[in-house]
Amino acid sequence: MRAYVTGATGFVGSHVARELRERGVDVVDRRVDLLDSEGLERAVDGCEAVVHVAALYSYDAPVEDFERVNVEGTRLLLDVAARAGVRRFLHCSTAGTCGPAPGRPATEADEPPAWELEVPYKRTKLAAERLALDAGAVVVNPTTPVGEGDRKPTPTGRMIAGVATGRLRGFVATTGLNLVDVRDVARGHALALEHGVPGERYLLGGVDLSLEDLFAAIARLAGVQRPRLRVPYAVARMAGLAGIANRDEVRLARLPMYFSSEKARSTLGYEPGPVEPALARAVAALSKGGA
Repeated sequence: MRAYVTGATGFVGSHVARELRERGVDVVDRRVDLLDSEGLERAVDGCEAVVHVAALYSYDAPVEDFERVNVEGTRLLLDVAARAGVRRFLHCSTAGTCGPAPGRPATEADEPPAWELEVPYKRTKLAAERLALDAGAVVVNPTTPVGEGDRKPTPTGRMIAGVATGRLRGFVATTGLNLVDVRDVARGHALALEHGVPGERYLLGGVDLSLEDLFAAIARLAGVQRPRLRVPYAVARMAGLAGIANRDEVRLARLPMYFSSEKARSTLGYEPGPVEPALARAVAALSKGGA
């Protein structure tokens, strides 16, 4: 199989491209602006599949950039792939389009709370996912990937660096994250490309951890003191309104971001391993100049 992978120089995309190559896929990883229709046409020419991983993952970029990259870029790529006769389209979304759900891990049957759609990243990723599903793509929804190679870094990489260097001294007490090894996410992409049902979405997660436990694990790996300041959500919200903290990140900390990957396990054969080795690789990468 020949497949064009967008975002193959990014954190998740580089791991996806490597995993597919190891499975014998002829990967095209040409970097093309998602609004360059001619460039996309050249990239997908002769490809049986497109794996769309590229996206703008940020909480402080201009709103128009999210719309341009995440929505219009996806729309154009879907159109180019359809015209080229690409038979398989795999779209990388985010677990955030499936939740979180109050009081339990969210599943593919859930949706994000209305207030979270005020966050441009989340709103535009949901819009892009719906375009992909309507076009018959297979959608994967990674939770919070961690590991080596987050060089830019992503907001997740900045969080890990903040704790590992001792700059982050507190945590929002109300929230938590589902952490997953980025290598498992890459394997999940490969499984979904092979076995996923068009028009379906699959959560690719690992383990649910409170922010307190996550920060303690990162600090232990880095050999620094764990953050101990428990910040009530109401205080974090006021800090966001005052511009002391990122308002969008605070909005997303209102509920624990916990998710279930049971559908991917039962239908794709997805089996994530422990997340601690991935956290250790992420922390070790910091000493080498990048997460």
